[in-house]
Formats: sequence, C-alpha cells, structure tokens
Amino acid sequence: MKVAIVKERRAFERRVAASPDTIKRMVGMGLEVVAETGAGEGAQFTDAAFATAGASIAADPATALGDADIVLKVQRPVIGEEAERDELKYLKRGTVLIGLLQPLRHPAEIRAYAGAGIVAFAIELLPRITRAQAMDALSSQANLAGYKAALEAADEFGRAFPMMMTAAGTIKAARVLVMGAGVAGLQAIATARRLGAIVSATDVRAAAKEQVESLGASFITVDEEAAQSAETAEGYAREMGEDFQRRQREKIREVLKRTDVVICTALIPGHKAPVLLTEGMLGELAPGSVVVDLAVEAGGNVEGSRLGDIVSTPQGVKIIGHANMPSRIAVDASQLYARNLFNFLTLLVDADGKLKIDTADEIIKATLLTENGAVVNPAVAAPAVANVQAAAVS
Repeated sequence: MKVAIVKERRAFERRVAASPDTIKRMVGMGLEVVAETGAGEGAQFTDAAFATAGASIAADPATALGDADIVLKVQRPVIGEEAERDELKYLKRGTVLIGLLQPLRHPAEIRAYAGAGIVAFAIELLPRITRAQAMDALSSQANLAGYKAALEAADEFGRAFPMMMTAAGTIKAARVLVMGAGVAGLQAIATARRLGAIVSATDVRAAAKEQVESLGASFITVDEEAAQSAETAEGYAREMGEDFQRRQREKIREVLKRTDVVICTALIPGHKAPVLLTEGMLGELAPGSVVVDLAVEAGGNVEGSRLGDIVSTPQGVKIIGHANMPSRIAVDASQLYARNLFNFLTLLVDADGKLKIDTADEIIKATLLTENGAVVNPAVAAPAVANVQAAAVS
C-alpha cells in the first residue's frame, strides 16, 4: 500500500505528519511511502533525510496523493475554494485519511469526505484509555503548547521570572497564574516553576488540585463542593452554571491584582472557547503584565486577543494570541505527532501490509468519521453537549 505525506498548506503550520524515524518504520511494515518535496522543511526534515529513510520524493501534491491508499496529515485537507489546489480532488475513492480533522468544528468538510468516498479518521477523537495513550496526539501537542506558552510569556515579560539576590538589590520572583490544569496547563505550570516563578492555577475539577500541588503550585478553589460534581466518571468536566462562573470571576479578580503573567488554556471541543478573562478583569493586571491565550483559534479565552498577533491593552497589558502554538516548536511536535500516527496506523495494517478496518476495536470505532460514502460517527452526526472536555487544552 502507498502512504502519502504532503506539505501542510494551512496558515501557521510548520509541522509534518511523518518523520524519518516513522518513515523507516512504515517501510519496515511493507508500506510504500511517498513524500511531497519540502513536506518536512518546516520541521527541519530534509527531502534527503526522508529519502534515506526509504521514502520516494514527489514533485507536487498531485503526484504524492495520486493512487495513495493512506494519507497522513497534520491539519485537515484544503478543499473547495480555500486554495488553488484542492487536496481532496487528488484522492481516489477508498483512500484512508488520518489527521487532526476537527470534525466538530467543520462538519461540512466531513460530509465532503463522505461524498468523495474517503475513509476518514480524526485522531483527536481517540478514547481516553490506556491502550490509546501512545496515539494521543492531543496530549502530545498540548504538552508542547503549554511548554512554549510559558517561554513566550517569559520572552515578552519585561522582567526576570526567578527571584534574584544581587549586590545591587533583590529582584522579586514573577507571579504566574495558569487557568486550566489539563495537559497544556500542567506543563505550563512545570515550565514556569523551572524558570523560577511563583505559580498558582485554577480548574473547575477538584481532581486537578492534587496534580497542581504536586508540581509545586498553589491551587485556587472557588467552590470545593461544586468542584466535586464538576467531573464525570470519564474525566471530563461539566459546564458550570452562571452562579459558579460569576464567583469564579470574582475570585480571579482578587488573584489578578498580584499576578504578572496569566496563561489561559481552556477549550471545549466543538464549541467556542469559554471567556475566562473579560476586559474588566484585564484591568486588574499591572502595566507590563502578559497574558497568553492558547485558545485564540477557538474564539479565545481572553477578550481582546487576536489570532496570530500580540496586542496591548490601554493599560499596557500584552495579550499573546499566537496561532498553533505547537507549530512554533515544530521539530519536537512533528516527532511526537508522527509517532502518534504511526502507532495508530499499526491498528489499520496487518502483518501482510494489507488494510484492515476493525470497527469492533473501540479505538477504530471512536475515530472513524466516514466510510462507504456516509458519515458514520455519531459524535459528528449529533454532537453531545451534556459533557464537555475539561477546561484545558488536552
């Protein structure tokens, strides 16, 4: 079978869906790998490195995708009028497409895959089970996003993070607040702590308290009793009522008065990101403070954040709205993502190098979007709204 890797064409994307390591492993499975020229350049993987690993290099996407049995992607394909070259038109019926396809945010595109006869898998719909951990691209990318968010904040902050005692005087440690203690939030906490900051964090889930404190940060609790019921048995958070949100904002306002840096990580799959910091709340921060909005692509956790830009409020607070934070550390992000996809691919390819789609496997069933010209995933056909993922990039 032919596996195709193409250059990602969406804005702000530097990652690639394969690495020399995973190409070598795919070839070892008996697969033919074709990579579009320049596919890995954003992640510092050269065509020569791909070729040495066993891939053949195609001059353009049409050549790479033509007759492909499996296509590995980071971002969803560019289709329709979004580009001069519609990637979907190059795929034959029956092609398997695997990537971060954002099915809940772009249902019309999923229907387009079905219409084109594509067998599509959304890697972000993996069930939270032990067997799927090595395939969990959301976690691998969120981990790097949290790390990079702390570094970006430190870079824009006009002061040092750690306390420094010098002959000329003492520099106070920066105070960092992380909102959302999922994968990205926990890594942001750990990184800010390593940089020497005093860190606190908040999350609606009571279970997050132990994780936050294990990293040496303090946990801000709004209502412990309410937090006990904020998490489902599957580890997801429930949407909290308006009264809880009001009290949360009041509590955060007090914390902001003594905070230098805020990192916001709250996402709800398939929905607009919740607003954690209003314009009025930003006014509690001192001039020179920095806010990082990791949810800017989903509408933003911070009022006034702007996708792909750094803006300043009238009070002198910087709001960082970098798009696609994992892509800003593309080498490691690509290495991890490529390994996630390879591990998933092993479920679809048997010992003879033949395609097998076993819908009795809970991982396959959960991630399969389209098959035989139809949308088959109930989560996409009728998105559930009762339970949403925990307020964190995870």
